[in-house]
Amino acid sequence: MQTSYISKNKICKGEEIKGQDIRAGVYSLIEKDYPGFSKDDFVSLNELNRYRRLYLTSLIAEEKGELAIIDLDVMDAIKNNSILSENIKDEMDGELTFGEKFADRVALFGGSWHFIISFFVFIILWMVTNLWILTVKPFDPFPFILLNLILSCIAAIQAPIIMMSQNRQEQKDRIRGEHDYKINLKAELEIKLLSEKIDHLLVNQNKKLLEIQEVQTDYLEDLMKVIQNKKI
Repeated sequence: MQTSYISKNKICKGEEIKGQDIRAGVYSLIEKDYPGFSKDDFVSLNELNRYRRLYLTSLIAEEKGELAIIDLDVMDAIKNNSILSENIKDEMDGELTFGEKFADRVALFGGSWHFIISFFVFIILWMVTNLWILTVKPFDPFPFILLNLILSCIAAIQAPIIMMSQNRQEQKDRIRGEHDYKINLKAELEIKLLSEKIDHLLVNQNKKLLEIQEVQTDYLEDLMKVIQNKKI
């Protein structure tokens, strides 16, 4: 009869398991508790089954732990890169000065049909007033020099005001572009982490499930040996 390296007790016939016949994962657990354990030493079937259960428990715990770490990585990535959708327009409009707001309103009105129609009606009224209504003493006789001066002044003032508004619009577009880039970068990071998690499920989890099945197969083989020995 062989002696168990763990309990130092005699092992019943047919229940002795040699170290070289033990699966590597289970063997490493025994060796961790008993550093002097070697391939030539023996353990009992009950002792081996106890370490098999510990090994299965460690596999399941390790699997859950790895999944939890990936989940935490995703949450940390989202937290550290917490760029969410923002209303760029409201944010920038809240920081505008009176001059910038006035420039935006002038540019908005100057580029509309209301301005074109209103200005066209104003010019017609100006010309009609000086040609037909005030025929005796018009304040701006033909060829309407005063009107031309007013139009030139309006164009000279309107042009830089519209350019100010366009510069602000370019700045807003630049900020919006940076904002979109950050959102896309965050989405790319989340997709990458999700892909890693799926790869982990497809590779590592399946590998551990197969290993668990192999340990269960060892259980069945040992049970069959015990049953055969009892029949003999």
